[in-house]
Parts: sequence; structure tokens; C-alpha cells
Amino acid sequence: MSERSDILTRVEQAIGHRFADRSLLETALTHPSWAAEHEGARDYERLEFLGDAVLGMVVAERLFASFPDTAEGELTKRKIAAVSGQRLARAVRERSIAEAILVGHGERDTGRDKDSILENVAESIIGAAYLDGGLEAARAVVERLLGDLALLDEAPPADPKSALQELTQARGLGLPAYRLVETSGPPHARRFVVEVSVAGDPVSRGSGCSKRAAEKDAAQRALDALASRPDAR
Repeated sequence: MSERSDILTRVEQAIGHRFADRSLLETALTHPSWAAEHEGARDYERLEFLGDAVLGMVVAERLFASFPDTAEGELTKRKIAAVSGQRLARAVRERSIAEAILVGHGERDTGRDKDSILENVAESIIGAAYLDGGLEAARAVVERLLGDLALLDEAPPADPKSALQELTQARGLGLPAYRLVETSGPPHARRFVVEVSVAGDPVSRGSGCSKRAAEKDAAQRALDALASRPDAR
């Protein structure tokens, strides 16, 4: 058995699924930088697209069953926490899957430790498991990676802008829009005020010492406001 085959076997053991078509797993572990350097290689981007959708459905299904009396707003917060990039990256890292990722020269030093790449690989593996073994296989992989969702903290990801975007998209409200409405103070102590709108309606304002900080403050306030209106559309 080749060294690469041994590595794939360890990944299968880590995720709890043995692939009938191992080329799917190989593709799920192939970063675009590697594919660009190796003719004929396929990268994980299409599998990532599929896996993201499957992950969202499996998590929503499990949360719906686990919390029969929980309102939509709270379920959404739990889902956001479950599928956050940080959580997916940690799952890949803790199961030593990162070392199996194929990366090109430009990513060789740090690529296998980037949260963004590890998140993509987690979703790609889920997509690959779905194609290889159907929904039951994908569900088992999600449960192996994420653990017991009933014990998951409800808090959204650390970045409130990402959390707000996920929330508004989950509710079919489109992307949040940020607008700078005020700048004050001397050059060395600027104060920015930003307004965030959802579906064309202003939801909240935030302030900070930079435009980015003000946007985050506005996003967090919007999250709090929307969570209190779970049926908002």
C-alpha cells in the first residue's frame, strides 16, 4: 500500500466513512494551488459548493429534531454556530486531516493551517461523502466532525458581520448593506457611525474608532435586534 493510500485510510478513519470511490476523497483534499501545478488534477471547489448545502441541511434537520420547542431565531443562531468556519477548521485540525491536504508551492508553508482552507476541506469532504454514499453517509460524517449539536453553544461566530450575513441569507433577506452616516473628532481620534440595512430597511447603527469597527458594532446590534424578531422577513 502506498504512502498516499495510507494517508487516505487515516482520513477515512477520522471521518467515519470508507469511500467506494476514493477519487472523490482525493479531490476533496486537493487545494486549487495543487491542481494548478498538476495537469489533470481536480480541486475541491465544486465539492465544497455541494458540501456547504448538504451541511446546512443536515445541521438544520438535526437541530429541528433536537429542539422541538425552539423558535426559528434561536435555531438559526445555533445553526450559525454549528457551521461557522472556525468550528469546521478546528474539526479538521483536531482530527489530523490537515496533513492530508494537497497544496501547491505557494501554500506549502502555511496553507494547511489556514482556517479558510480547512473550512473548505471540511465542506468538500461532506460533499464527497454525499456523492459516495448518499445522505446517510454525509450525515454520519457531519456528526463525526461536529459532535453532539444539542450541546452546542448558541453564540454566533466571533465576527458579527459574517454572522449577520448568514442570518439574513438564511431568512431570504439578501445581504446586509452598510452606510457611513457620520464621521467626527480630530484626525488622531476619529469616531465613525455606520448604519446597517437589511432588505432595504435600516436595522441598527454602530460606532467605533474605525469604519470597520463601526460596521462590526452595527452588525452585532442588528443580530440582537433580528434575534428578538424571529419571524422577521
